[in-house]
Amino acid sequence: DFGDQQRVRYRGRNVVERCFNKLKQWRGIAMRSDKTARNYHAGLCLAATLHWLTSTFSNTA
Repeated sequence: DFGDQQRVRYRGRNVVERCFNKLKQWRGIAMRSDKTARNYHAGLCLAATLHWLTSTFSNTA
């Protein structure tokens, strides 16, 4: 059914959008002018990992 497919796609898009919004909260760290591309990438990986860990463990409780 088309409506069911739309709901599944919306759910997936919603998860991605919420993840990006969480990662944007870390932009203050990466926006410093003395940061290199390597440090920016490391900060992004750290933010994504922390978000994943907190969402994983908060959902299991």
